[in-house]
Amino acid sequence: MASKQKILIVDDDSNIAELISLYLEKEMFETEIAEDGEEALELFESFDPDLILLDLMLPGKDGYQICREIRAKRDTPIIMLSAKGETFDKVLGLELGADDYIIKPFDSKEMVARVKAVLRRYRPAPKTPIPAKNGAKVAEYKNLVVNITNYSVLYNGKELVMPPKEIELLYFLASQPNQVFTREQLLDHIWGYEYVGDTRTVDVHIKRIREKIKDQSNWAIRTVWGIGYKFEVRQR
Repeated sequence: MASKQKILIVDDDSNIAELISLYLEKEMFETEIAEDGEEALELFESFDPDLILLDLMLPGKDGYQICREIRAKRDTPIIMLSAKGETFDKVLGLELGADDYIIKPFDSKEMVARVKAVLRRYRPAPKTPIPAKNGAKVAEYKNLVVNITNYSVLYNGKELVMPPKEIELLYFLASQPNQVFTREQLLDHIWGYEYVGDTRTVDVHIKRIREKIKDQSNWAIRTVWGIGYKFEVRQR
């Protein structure tokens, strides 16, 4: 029998946290609740959740700081919960590494659907590289090898640590050089039609990729203003 997927709920409002836990346990998830940032970090290590529901307004360390510290260690999916619905707060959360953002108050069915959608999209990258076999899906250029079969990226001869969605987005662009894709197309191909976020998610992931991978003389990740992005390859 397959083990239950584990959800860590981080919220200082015990009533909300217990209600979320009840809904998730009805869907056969295993849950733990943390009421502040320090407890959240402790449970993150001991409980080893498959996904974290993280409230932003916490006593002590807030949700943004907790997200930073978790992202420095692992790629565990994070859905932020907040009463703040401003675009700035959403974008900041995504830039820090959140996978989705839910505004309070929220519908319980929508919350469960988002949890399931994020878990479906998430695929842990292997801790050690797996040698590519015949038939492996690889996009290879000078100083860059993106292998979607084993979710690895070699840049300037060194393996990069990248979350699965960044690897998928990079591979999708690099495997179809010079083709322009709209943000909506990328959102659909990488996150799936059921994704309930917006196109800023694509911009945030492109920004993160660019922070790790710099343009080369013969290839570059280009912004096509007003449209989207392309992996530009120049013949020399």
